[in-house]
Amino acid sequence: MSKRKKIALIGAGNIGGELAALIAKKQLGDVVLFDIPQKSDYAKGKALDLEQNGAILGYDASITGTGDWADCAGADVLIITAGIPRKPGQSRDDLVATNLPIIRNVADNAKQHCPGAFVIVISNPLDAMVYEFKRRTGFAGNKVVGMAGVLDSARFSLFLAREVGCSVKDVRAMVLGGHGDDMVPVLSACTVNGIGVSSLIAKDKLDAIIARTRGGGGEIVKLMGTSAFYAPASSAVAMAEAYLLDQKRILPAAAYLEGEYGYSDLYMGVPVVIGDGGVEKIIQLDLSEDEKAMLKKSAGSVQSVVNVVKAAV
Repeated sequence: MSKRKKIALIGAGNIGGELAALIAKKQLGDVVLFDIPQKSDYAKGKALDLEQNGAILGYDASITGTGDWADCAGADVLIITAGIPRKPGQSRDDLVATNLPIIRNVADNAKQHCPGAFVIVISNPLDAMVYEFKRRTGFAGNKVVGMAGVLDSARFSLFLAREVGCSVKDVRAMVLGGHGDDMVPVLSACTVNGIGVSSLIAKDKLDAIIARTRGGGGEIVKLMGTSAFYAPASSAVAMAEAYLLDQKRILPAAAYLEGEYGYSDLYMGVPVVIGDGGVEKIIQLDLSEDEKAMLKKSAGSVQSVVNVVKAAV
């Protein structure tokens, strides 16, 4: 009988707790819920609550709360949420100075304790944080990804479905580029059960939906006073599940580019195939000239934040 997989979650806050709950319910493996030593009791309490929940819902996953990186050793999947969430009025880029030392500390410990893990970074500013994690650890690009595209595409899908008046299950949407205000919803790749969205929704309505998608995270921060956590957690679990179960799913993710789409040494949202080899393939879409121009603008925004990270010592 094969050994159960081990999934380590770095950060026991709102997203970490929801990640643990979803992973346990899906029985993808045993969970280690890690937070800094000052918050280790909080992590242990949340883990105990979730294990007791398993006695009601009928899942057998072990969920351990800890403040010791040694408990994460040998993890098959590492999902990183560590960092300070956005507050109203903040952009993702405002978090660079705060979250950069945190991601560097996480990277150093991950390199020591979890060198074989498939790593999914959620911390913001996403594209810069996942870049710094890879740079700091030296891990292979196919084993380190950022969670953004699944979430952004989900938001876009929801808004499209509401406008069309159809089930969100019939919508297929694709959002590329950086996880920010310059993200690129690719209309030519967005359909409702095979029907192009441009033939179902008027241009002015589509433009409004695109604008709302780009500001989707900020809309929730303004309403709740903190970052979203249900949909981000589900997005990361979809990526982890694709890896653990070798599903070969095509998902938009912040992937390390080495010439694809004309960009190198940069993390940016693109469609990828995720299986047990990690990012097994980057799919290059045939973009229109307008879409290429939007992607170039998005890449410039990502690069500007990455340059700040590179210059920080």
